[in-house]
Amino acid sequence: MKSVRQVITLLGLFVLLTTPNASTAADSIPSYAEWRADCATLPSNRSLGLREPPRSELPLKTFAEMNRALDSFFAVSTNGPMAQATNWVGEAASADTFLNTQRAWFLAPPIPFQPFAEMIVLPPNAKVFLEGDLHGDIHSLLAVLDRLNKDGMLDGFTIKDPSFYIFFLGDYTDRGHYGVEVLYTLLRLKLANPDRVHFARGNHEDLELNARYGFLAEGGAKYGRAFNAAKILRAYDFLPVVIYLGSGNDFVQLNHGGVEPGYSAKQLLASVGTNRFQFLGDLRQADFIERNPDWLKSEEAAAALATREFKNFTPLTPIKPNVLGFMWNDYTVFSDETAFAIDPGRAYVYGRSAVRYLLQHAADGDQRVHAVFRAHQHSGIPNPMMRRLIASHGLFRHWQEKQSAEAENAEPDALKSTIETSKERSIPDGSVWTFNVVPDSVYGVGCNFDFVTFGLLKLGKEFNDWRIDVVNVVPGEN
Repeated sequence: MKSVRQVITLLGLFVLLTTPNASTAADSIPSYAEWRADCATLPSNRSLGLREPPRSELPLKTFAEMNRALDSFFAVSTNGPMAQATNWVGEAASADTFLNTQRAWFLAPPIPFQPFAEMIVLPPNAKVFLEGDLHGDIHSLLAVLDRLNKDGMLDGFTIKDPSFYIFFLGDYTDRGHYGVEVLYTLLRLKLANPDRVHFARGNHEDLELNARYGFLAEGGAKYGRAFNAAKILRAYDFLPVVIYLGSGNDFVQLNHGGVEPGYSAKQLLASVGTNRFQFLGDLRQADFIERNPDWLKSEEAAAALATREFKNFTPLTPIKPNVLGFMWNDYTVFSDETAFAIDPGRAYVYGRSAVRYLLQHAADGDQRVHAVFRAHQHSGIPNPMMRRLIASHGLFRHWQEKQSAEAENAEPDALKSTIETSKERSIPDGSVWTFNVVPDSVYGVGCNFDFVTFGLLKLGKEFNDWRIDVVNVVPGEN
């Protein structure tokens, strides 16, 4: 496989992070209503197929306004909470490396690749928006924002409800033709609400996947050499690979992929404050196996497999020398599947008992990590996971059933009587929840669904009081 630097150069999309854009000042900043109207006439991903949308129909005629939004995002990232050394547990972010937006780990001379975790503590009356993969589907994203405006949570891009927070769970581009428009919309949300809008880093927030699955080609087709690929790729580095969202001593884990036994959040969760950060550093997977011999003690084959697979390593990129579990790993569907397996060519798959152990041991003292909310685990053809995502209205809780041939082949209509489908749901200890992907995509076509899903997580004084509402929106419907 080519190096990341070779990928950028060969695609002809290399632009220095410091390249100025002379037309920036001349471009106006669209309001939410103007932006919504400009995007409304864009052809759907389904209708475009493999074709790019005509340049004449693009809402951003040049890259100038996107460039300006990226500059503002860098300013917020490098001058906000992450810039304060006291907000870091252990090693603090350096002005010469991590916070230096004129350098990158994928450009010479390189700086270290430094994935990080974030802890966010909210008041017990908070309401938290959660949504999974967007994959370049601007129509679904704007349909959701329209719904939030209608419900009084937003006023345009600005959060109106003082108890409302927004979290997206990764994979913003690729596999759809509107990755630029999705990123621009998300940046506008963040810039209007710096402390209330947060993004987790998905496996597609990576150069290798952007080169392979369409986003770099999209940018080049839309803006030619003005498309600043390197600047967008560098922006990904300011997105945490995992967020521990809590109130009091109760937390849930928000991320794109799965668990990562090589990282311990104990110091982060024990730190004092409402917003703290920690670099993952070396991932000590082999050490975890050695220090936790009872982790997979009930499954000899799974324990042997994990012992052979797990290594101590320093992440050099999101996928080298091994993939980052928080961005890539998955979960089994059924309660009696193996505790640990490998999905060849993808990542590790964790079962119920393995995950419950990890969550129970994620923190010391009074802190507890009760559950996981994530995305990532989708297919363009119907399979047991996708059928359950559709049947559960786009938010599936793993391990509700035992494995059988009948369960594996059950269709969504039949599943509605065996899995959770209610609008409001409680959150059991040790549970894992997966959000569905957007509908204007190969996934929506292949699995025949037309609704986009978001969750409204309602916190409480005790974790037993926490609930999540599941909301569906059909793009194009009023």
